[in-house]
Amino acid sequence: MTVDDRFRVRESGAAGPVPPGYTVTSVPEGVRVEAPDGGRLLYARSGPGLLPGGPPADDLPPGASAYTSASDQQVDMVIVDAARRPEVIGELRRSGVIGVTTAVVAVGGDHRVPSPREFARRARLWGALVPGDGTVMTCPPSVWPDPRPRGPHRTLVTGGARSGKSTEAELRLMAEPKVVYAATGPAPDADTDPEWAERVALHIGRRPWWWRTEQTTDLATVLRGERGAVLVDCLGTWLTSVMDESGLWEEDAGRDAEEYVETKVRELLEAWRSTRAYVVAVTNEVGSGVVPSTRAGRIFRDRLGLLNQWVGAESEEVVLATAGRVLELE
Repeated sequence: MTVDDRFRVRESGAAGPVPPGYTVTSVPEGVRVEAPDGGRLLYARSGPGLLPGGPPADDLPPGASAYTSASDQQVDMVIVDAARRPEVIGELRRSGVIGVTTAVVAVGGDHRVPSPREFARRARLWGALVPGDGTVMTCPPSVWPDPRPRGPHRTLVTGGARSGKSTEAELRLMAEPKVVYAATGPAPDADTDPEWAERVALHIGRRPWWWRTEQTTDLATVLRGERGAVLVDCLGTWLTSVMDESGLWEEDAGRDAEEYVETKVRELLEAWRSTRAYVVAVTNEVGSGVVPSTRAGRIFRDRLGLLNQWVGAESEEVVLATAGRVLELE
């Protein structure tokens, strides 16, 4: 990246001598450049590491190193390798380096992302600009990105098994400074179900460190109480739990079991409709396979299919994930 046609800056620092009046400083967030007119630019680091205020050293993910000092002053523009580590945007928003008037510029749209169009789609979700090669930008820029989704905003991500739906949901919230991850599946137990415990550990390991995980099926309370961003994963396991509690699976299940499930679904829909948070919920697509051969399977398919329709009707966005690609549904 060239600054004012005077000198180049890389993630490692300035390439060559720095002209008079400019300062280039290596800070924990990356490389900070201050111009003679007071403009402040940050070339964000993309390698592993945590900003001050992160978890204790004992809780760091493998390969990460704790920082002991940083400048928490807001800058005018941040350059981020968003293909490699988009979560840096959320981390910098959390620390105050990216403020409401900071322009975020996403670079790195190469073979790591399926297409330029896909990279631009992701950048829009993160509230970032995507300049083309050779683009000249002012600091602050004369063109600003479209605002990223903010609460209240509801997105439903549906798809089949191993379709990429959870990855898409997480990707959408990478640039958020505060995220609650509502995990509706059973709590992991390495002794009784090591495969499930390993799967949960993999999910946790790929999330940003500042995301807070809540193992809960009380989604209505979470949706009513949060004001930041919420990721629900997933509605299918939530419905399974509700049906377990009601006894609806049983052959002799009566009207009481049906009313219990209907009440829980109604509470969820009311909370989803009235939430003030930016919510992304994952669900399972059940309408593309054969008719289940068991009574329990048919009950679950029918109920989840209806739940997906109802939640989708109350959502600003519904997207379908398939083969790792995403299709926005009208």
